[in-house]
Amino acid sequence: MPLAGRRVRVLVVEDSRTVRARIVAALRSDPAFEVVGEAVDGNGAIQECTRLRPDVVTMDMMLPGLSGLAATQYLMQHCPTPILVISSAGNRAGFIDTIAALQAGAVDVLEKPLGRDTSGANVVWDREFLRTCKLVAKIKVIRRITHLDPAPCPRPPMTRVPLPDLARPYSVAAIGASTGGPTAVAAVLCSLPVTFALPLLLVLHVHESFGNAFASWLADVTGRPVQLAVSGQPLAEVPPGAVVMAPPGRHLRLRGGTLVLTDEPERHSCRPSVDVLFESLASSQGPRVAACLLTGMGKDGAAGLLEIDRSGGLTIAQDEATSAVFGMPGEAVRLGAAQHVLPIDAIGPTLGRLTAPSDLAARTRQR
Repeated sequence: MPLAGRRVRVLVVEDSRTVRARIVAALRSDPAFEVVGEAVDGNGAIQECTRLRPDVVTMDMMLPGLSGLAATQYLMQHCPTPILVISSAGNRAGFIDTIAALQAGAVDVLEKPLGRDTSGANVVWDREFLRTCKLVAKIKVIRRITHLDPAPCPRPPMTRVPLPDLARPYSVAAIGASTGGPTAVAAVLCSLPVTFALPLLLVLHVHESFGNAFASWLADVTGRPVQLAVSGQPLAEVPPGAVVMAPPGRHLRLRGGTLVLTDEPERHSCRPSVDVLFESLASSQGPRVAACLLTGMGKDGAAGLLEIDRSGGLTIAQDEATSAVFGMPGEAVRLGAAQHVLPIDAIGPTLGRLTAPSDLAARTRQR
């Protein structure tokens, strides 16, 4: 059992009776879980969470009365609890609230199930939902004070920014992140100078339904071109400073200067895997790589970051104080893979020192 031999106590918040019944049925199919309560609106979610003190709350965003976002913000300030957002990737307003809920402290997000449908798709959803709930239950959340400013971009860094080795030219930067990753990635990208000229490859552990939505959101909040990777695209054709994100469900490699997507087995239960990308960069680009490993549960990316370190590249891990979950960057630190362990507000400025303003014009001419 995930929590020291006892069942995981779950509060289900969902206004649709059909969807709520599906979620409850999935939880009751696994003896590791106990459904301790249900709520149909945000006020009910707050009351039941405060009364029952569950291990996990599954939270719909589009609720009558007090929204799921408002309930999440209140709970993370007054009754911190691991919250799994259950939302629809196709609902733009709901997705914006989902991102805000993650900023407020919600742990992860999963696409809504298909009601009473008993097709193979729902069997897959049940399995992914139960796996995610078990992971969420293990995360220690902290009290979050919600600020009204919705922008994820950080204030100018107060941390001293290390000076990377500029004796060699860098050809590519890479970021890997998981739990807590969307807002951490956005913070790094927002704090990059507008003249940053390297193509930036990204592996972010998100569920398959949210790949396009996350890429679009990142582009909106950072002002940078963000696209899902296309197999066969030469790295040289990626615009300077643009972000190329691995599509959910597919590994991203750089092979011979070309982006390659593969369906090979999961690594650390992840596809895409940060390790797969980082190892390919160490092999193909060596000392010309700058890689960052951000917040996330587990250890994906740590071994790959070590390979980049051994190949002479620049390696950065997010520090524990600013990580939602210090699992992935913490494992990199344990392995000795991180040359710099930095708070989130210092990572973008550090990467920004890898290129001079003149590099942007030069790389643009080369294309």
